[in-house]
Amino acid sequence: MKKIFLTGLNGLLATNLSADLLKNGFIVKGLIRDKLKFKGDNHKNLTLIEGDLFDDLTQHLNGIDIVIHTAAETNQNLINYADYCKTNCNATIQLFHTAVECHVKKFIFISTSSTLGYGSINNLGTEQQKIRFPFNNSLYTKSKLEAENYLLKNNDKTEVIIINPSFMLGAYDSKPSSGRIILMAWKKKIIFYPSGGKNFVHVKDASAGIISSLEKGKNGEKYLIANENLTYAEFFKKLNHITNQNPIMIKIPSQLLITLGYFGDFLRLFNIKTSISSVNMKILCLKNFYSNHKSVSALNIKYQAVDFAIKDAIDYFQK
Repeated sequence: MKKIFLTGLNGLLATNLSADLLKNGFIVKGLIRDKLKFKGDNHKNLTLIEGDLFDDLTQHLNGIDIVIHTAAETNQNLINYADYCKTNCNATIQLFHTAVECHVKKFIFISTSSTLGYGSINNLGTEQQKIRFPFNNSLYTKSKLEAENYLLKNNDKTEVIIINPSFMLGAYDSKPSSGRIILMAWKKKIIFYPSGGKNFVHVKDASAGIISSLEKGKNGEKYLIANENLTYAEFFKKLNHITNQNPIMIKIPSQLLITLGYFGDFLRLFNIKTSISSVNMKILCLKNFYSNHKSVSALNIKYQAVDFAIKDAIDYFQK
């Protein structure tokens, strides 16, 4: 049985991924800051390691076959690039070199679809497209791309595979993270939504893609894990149908959002932490759509409807 070292075990993706790895017969060591915050199930082949990415993890990586690095700083309130780079790039590089020293065979880096160039519904973004505006001004995205570039330049030391998931939804979103988009509209009488859209994917499909990449992924390759391209209006209509609710739907004018974003930029000049920024508001106003052709053909992923991801997330929140 192959031994996996998995970071970010308290996150949406890693919690689902750890369960799926264990079901597939892998032995898993999971890095987590606080064992008490683990929401998954105990398993004889799961070892929880309480610690931090900047700890010396050599003793835990000895004998490991594959590292899957999902942990990341995703907080949109941070003001300085260094705050993202510290975790998303520097810690990734440190973990990579520890893996190399411990003769780990593969290093799987979980990045984001936004490091790749998005497209329109008629010309979808792919793994070959370079990052586009306004994502090239996103501090979070820039930090993930910097880590990607470093790993790919050093993939002669050990095999490197980059996974670029789109917006994941599903159960075990305990923070919550991406599931906030559901909570902002569930059981609401009025839903305000932006004009843009994005690609949505079930977290279980992302997990399946990562597991498939362990055998089918090629060194130095990127794989978009993406499914349904939806406008925000279309997404909330799905949510309304699934939850049998009929709220008033009001689209927020793009110019209003962008103006609000510049106000957030002004607050940030005074070191006031806020997720409101011109970059984030511009992202909400565009349709960043992606293709899953490569992951379907190379990793043999069979994607399921995003409706199931929404339902799984709601069921989890209800519990």
